[in-house]
Amino acid sequence: MSEQRPYVLALGADFAGVELKNYLRDKLAGDSRVQIRDYGVLDASDQTDYPHVGIAVAEAVARGEARRAILVCGTGIGVAISANKVPGVRATVAHDSYSVERSILSNDCQIVTFGARVIGPELALKLAHEWIGLEFDPSSASARKVCAISDYEARRP
Repeated sequence: MSEQRPYVLALGADFAGVELKNYLRDKLAGDSRVQIRDYGVLDASDQTDYPHVGIAVAEAVARGEARRAILVCGTGIGVAISANKVPGVRATVAHDSYSVERSILSNDCQIVTFGARVIGPELALKLAHEWIGLEFDPSSASARKVCAISDYEARRP
């Protein structure tokens, strides 16, 4: 089995999620499967609202500057909604192993989001490690479902 090259993993958060984002950034920096790119905010004094961060990170994914991303806000919901507004991006909130697994295997999500007010740092790190290790199988039964989403999106004005 050949070793895969690391891919760019973008991270982003608003002021409510910055501590968890920074924790994940620091812990994942040693993961040989990814190269971390931090899109901010850098600390809680930066009051940039979550839609701006979520959209900026999702646009980086859509442009191919990052293969995947982790976004954090208070609940994970706001950044997921924001990221999903970017064409070609699929983002989901996940706070458990099964949802993390299915986000990739069933939905080929490029972005997972966490809520810093919902999940502890150790669980978030465990889920991030699991999520990074998963790959979508384009020959799976789920591929036609992901294709249906992409086809609809391509038809939208």
